[in-house]
Amino acid sequence: MTKKPSRIVEFSTLPAKCAYLKDETMRMEYKFIEDCPSHLSQRLIQRGWRRFGEYYSRPNCQDCNKCLSLRIKADEYRFSKSAKRTIRKNVKTRFLIQKPTLTKSHLNLYEKYHKHMEAKKSWKHYSLSPNSYHELYVSGAMDFGQEVLYFVDEKLVGVDLIDFLDDGISSIYFFYDPDYAYLSLGRFSIYQQILIAQIHKLPYIYLGYYVKECNSLSYKADYKPYEILQGEPSLDELAIWLDQEE
Repeated sequence: MTKKPSRIVEFSTLPAKCAYLKDETMRMEYKFIEDCPSHLSQRLIQRGWRRFGEYYSRPNCQDCNKCLSLRIKADEYRFSKSAKRTIRKNVKTRFLIQKPTLTKSHLNLYEKYHKHMEAKKSWKHYSLSPNSYHELYVSGAMDFGQEVLYFVDEKLVGVDLIDFLDDGISSIYFFYDPDYAYLSLGRFSIYQQILIAQIHKLPYIYLGYYVKECNSLSYKADYKPYEILQGEPSLDELAIWLDQEE
């Protein structure tokens, strides 16, 4: 028997200032799904939804469609010389995959990373309480959500939140210690996702939204080959992903 969620609540936000593009407005649609089964999460991610905790969301903007869902074709990915250098730089970086957790080290690292990004890229910074962190990154993991913890000399330097799907890995969020920026941990975490996917014969890495005009999201097109989701298919519609090279 196919498992069903305990509860689903659907809602949308009012139009607000876009977080990605200046002079644009954005509107998000949400599904709060309690006890979301893996098969439903799979179908949602394939159709452009992103999971944070028990909430799934995607843009639903009236006059803009610049947020494009991108997935790397992990089974066809070939590591460049630059990628191999990044991997070699991290030869002493240890990683651990486990269910998402909440510790003081997680909260301190999250705070340090976001203060750094506030100064570097003018990100809006909101300190997270333990309850808020748990709601965003620990709850809703069910049997498919994991975290990849990165350590250097036994110090936590990176946290990568991911979901394992039937056809790939959904990359949720990564934050790291800016003191270790020389290790290129952001790129290294994606390379590790690709390697894990290849080991488990999973064809895709779902990277979330690619926005060409947004510096914080445009980097995703560097990971070729990749596909772009066409339109905003409902759960009853086929999800069509097409190869795209710039």
